[in-house]
Amino acid sequence: MLNEFINFDLISRSDWQRLHQKTTPLLTEKELEAIRSLNDKISIQDVNDIYLSLINLIRIYKKTAEDLSFSKSIFLQKNSQFRPFIIGISGSVAVGKSTTSRLLQLLLTRTFKNSKVKLVTTDGFLYPNKTLIEQGILNRKGFPESYDMPRLINFLDTVKNGEATEIPIYSHEIYDIVPNHTERIDSPDFLIVEGINVFQNPHNQRLYINDYYDFSLYIDAEISDIETWYLERFIKLLKIAERDTQNYYHRFTQIGQEEALAIARDTWNNINLLNLKKYIEPTRNRADVILHKAGDHKIDKIYLKK
Repeated sequence: MLNEFINFDLISRSDWQRLHQKTTPLLTEKELEAIRSLNDKISIQDVNDIYLSLINLIRIYKKTAEDLSFSKSIFLQKNSQFRPFIIGISGSVAVGKSTTSRLLQLLLTRTFKNSKVKLVTTDGFLYPNKTLIEQGILNRKGFPESYDMPRLINFLDTVKNGEATEIPIYSHEIYDIVPNHTERIDSPDFLIVEGINVFQNPHNQRLYINDYYDFSLYIDAEISDIETWYLERFIKLLKIAERDTQNYYHRFTQIGQEEALAIARDTWNNINLLNLKKYIEPTRNRADVILHKAGDHKIDKIYLKK
């Protein structure tokens, strides 16, 4: 079987860190704490060792994209058109995609001053629960068929052409699309698109969603570690939902913790793990960079596409 990583260079954390010598962090510990996801672990040292080098790499990709766009406009004898730099970030549930996305948003804002950096998640392109129930696939939420992929593709195409658009908003508290609420995305300089499905498009095998990204990132870890993080996060979500009857997780606080954990394990094994193995992980090698996390959440290996 062909090695999945044959087209990648494997770089150790220590070698990657040496690609950026700046020691002054672009954010404070307090700011980092504010963007850290529930149960995720990241330090200022991680920012310095990993993410500042990543920002340097994104700078290279951005310059290359701009040069190519300018050269093509000369070739075609047309005016160069403004196009946002789009970054796709994928990985399993509970692996830390949201922390990475918010961190990159902040670092890009600090690095490219006067640039507008927007972050959207593909959760907003899930079909509403009502639609999933009508189609009999509520238990498949998160699987490819639960997303309105044509709408996601249309969104990326609209933004890529420098046009403004509205997108739905998803709430993890109610576990559903927020009715009658949208977010306006209006010609950002950078757009970060985060979600488990950002490299997938099973509905249209002739249209490659990765073509819309100027840079793509996959957050990786051993499956056993991701399962542990998922269950740890579930317990913390229960504590948050104890007194909030509107919170989706409140229902699980009305039963014993062992029973709730049994439900979480069943959800992991029959939904999240299945989704990861069949649909998410197979798209891993579509990324430009794969950041691999060890059991302590620290990034120990980096794969850079050749």
